Amino acid sequence: MKEVRILAIESSCDETAAAVVENGQTILSSVVASQITTHGKYGGVVPELASREHLRAISPVVREALQRANTRLEDLSAIAATVGPGLVGSLLVGLTYAKSLSFASGVPLIAVNHIEGHIHAVILEARRDGTPVELPALALVVSGGHTHLFEVREGCRYRLLGRTRDDAAGEAFDKVAKLLGFGYPGGPVIDRLAPYGDPRAVKFTFAKMKGNALDFSFSGMKTAVLRWVESRDLDAEIAARRALQRESRSPSVEQWLALTPKDTLDLLASFQHAVIHELLTRAAACADTIDARSLIVSGGVACNTGLRERARALGLPYPVYFPTPGLSTDNAAMIGAAAFPKLERKEFAAFDIAAQANLALA
Repeated sequence: MKEVRILAIESSCDETAAAVVENGQTILSSVVASQITTHGKYGGVVPELASREHLRAISPVVREALQRANTRLEDLSAIAATVGPGLVGSLLVGLTYAKSLSFASGVPLIAVNHIEGHIHAVILEARRDGTPVELPALALVVSGGHTHLFEVREGCRYRLLGRTRDDAAGEAFDKVAKLLGFGYPGGPVIDRLAPYGDPRAVKFTFAKMKGNALDFSFSGMKTAVLRWVESRDLDAEIAARRALQRESRSPSVEQWLALTPKDTLDLLASFQHAVIHELLTRAAACADTIDARSLIVSGGVACNTGLRERARALGLPYPVYFPTPGLSTDNAAMIGAAAFPKLERKEFAAFDIAAQANLALA
């Protein structure tokens, strides 16, 4: 029996990624070219620069993924690419490259939703580890660009149950870190420093949502941090951290601690605690409404150690699945995993398919 291999390409934001996935669960290769150094000096992703970096990286990244997997184009059953959501200029690079390979080789093209990829990152690893995700499942997809709650049912069917009405959770982490001088991406820095503060020292007011009570809002927390900073004379403290960020590409925890007083550490711990509380409280309530048999947490914020620890300490009556860190952030292996059931159903894309910045999953 011939093994089914999919070459997958992901370029929705600021990582150029390619992977070869076999039979929907075995990752033969996964290559990611990060743009953190390019965008770090600007405090966030600059779309025009992201597109240019994708153009530079796409060919060598795909070539390396095929070489690592010892795979030729003629060995492939399909070529998959992210079609949305994301930055349209970035999406175009990966999707156009996939179209070109498909046209030249005759290998069918599959279009994949980026958010579905994050869900399948968990499904892939769970199946590979012999602990398949029981359905229906609730999927909390939480990253710098997305905070969504989906019902996941057999046959790759999804229903949107809740979403953020303003900032995504990862975006809120990064904006708070930038405000306090911790640079970009700031979410991982807050996660590393939060254990040194008191998570109950600063009180945050949680949004009461009108309409859909399962929706999220993080802009109020971000504004509360801004007001906290404005009420104190922190200019010298913040300037010192920004200088450290400029001098050192990746400061250590010890370096950050030397420039961060206890009350600021308390703020970081309290902010992280509040965000995690919002995420897990609404996810648990949502899971109850659909009688979920499992909870999937995926996306870049799934790397957050505080989120992982709190989710597992809740004692929920169903298993909670997180992807490994390498499959939490944007990668192409998750796109290959999501493409596999589409290949089985022969859901191929035409060459005129367009990148869709705001593509919905459900």
